[in-house]
Amino acid sequence: MRVSELENYIKNIFPWVGPNKLRELVRLVYEIAKREHKLPEEILPPSKNLTFESVKTALLKRRYPLNFKAAHKNQFYLPKLELNDGARADLTPRPFYPRTVYIEESVKDTALVARVRAAFPQADFKQTDGKCQVGSSNFSRRTETLFIHREKYDFLKPCPCSCGSAGCGYNLVNLGFGCRFECEYCFLQQYQNLHAILWPANMDEFLQKLDNGKFNKGPFDRPRIGSGEFTDSLVFDDITQYSQQLVPFFRSRPQWQFEFKTKSTNIQGLLQAGGSENIVVAWSVNSSKIIQETEHFTPDLTSRLLAACEVAKGGYRLGFHFDPVIIYDGYEQDYTRTVQQMADTLPADKIAWISVGTLRFSRELKKQIEMRFPDNFILDGEFLLDFDGKMRYGDQQRIKAYQFLLSLLRKTFPSAYVYLCMEDPAVVRQFRQ
Repeated sequence: MRVSELENYIKNIFPWVGPNKLRELVRLVYEIAKREHKLPEEILPPSKNLTFESVKTALLKRRYPLNFKAAHKNQFYLPKLELNDGARADLTPRPFYPRTVYIEESVKDTALVARVRAAFPQADFKQTDGKCQVGSSNFSRRTETLFIHREKYDFLKPCPCSCGSAGCGYNLVNLGFGCRFECEYCFLQQYQNLHAILWPANMDEFLQKLDNGKFNKGPFDRPRIGSGEFTDSLVFDDITQYSQQLVPFFRSRPQWQFEFKTKSTNIQGLLQAGGSENIVVAWSVNSSKIIQETEHFTPDLTSRLLAACEVAKGGYRLGFHFDPVIIYDGYEQDYTRTVQQMADTLPADKIAWISVGTLRFSRELKKQIEMRFPDNFILDGEFLLDFDGKMRYGDQQRIKAYQFLLSLLRKTFPSAYVYLCMEDPAVVRQFRQ
């Protein structure tokens, strides 16, 4: 049923309600019908004796059965339902081959530009002063445009944890923007306003800045620095070859730890560069259901773990991020199988850390996920507005998930540091290692 049809259906039942009340009812009926695979008529049958308040209360109880009693009424986020078939994500498998490559004039003679010209000889190359608007407004078409530029900001910055959440002292270097993977929960689809892939060509300037940088330390023995906030650290590494510069730089500075954060198996550059004890290659892992159904174009779990074994043999340490953990029927069994597969595959003594965080997202991202992935199931969970203004599972749901998963991970990998990521400090205190 289209949004307009659903609105008309509810208007026929409640012809006197204003736009705000209509919005709430449309939202609740839509989400319940989607989750339960039922028609709106089955969720809200026509009747002459209905009142708005009684219907809304009944719908909220049905939509949030685990959290209805405990949640404050302001935590139920019921925005206007807006679906657009034209915004649906394009999940057609295709290689990464940009149609247009913009090159900022100041970096036109760099080695990175030379590699890009060799890798994409059929692309349309355009020189720019860096001030032009590039790329399509359609997020799904972002990989059609590549922009090689000189990065002037964000060489190094503290991890921008959610406001009020417990931080882990992470430090970020901004090595690119945009990704070719299509993960349904990815914040970039709401955050990225330049619909292109951006690669900085001035890595040497990044590294020069780091020696005089100020670092957070957090609970670890050394400051941790990592890439992967706005892109996957390795997905483009065969062309960018950032690892060829990063690895020797950090190998010579054992007072720091550097992390490549990835879902990719693009590890040849790392193997060629040679490993180091203070360099961690960390994979985002999840249940196979989540990887197969929501992390489109990414390698499967087995491929990620085999790649991890290879880089461990190459001298690197390993990290893993169960983030986001997504709660659904049977998730405990599925995540248990993931942990068991890790235990059966990986050299446990090489694992430096494992982070855990449940799915959370901004209000704006919820609407983007709905429009780009209307058949998603990840939004069927009971998400409430929480302490940091983000949508999160209710406290007791998160705590139950952490009790299960942190206990399992710490028992299976006793030498690894297991910690919570971007959580309420009150929750973190319950699970400190």
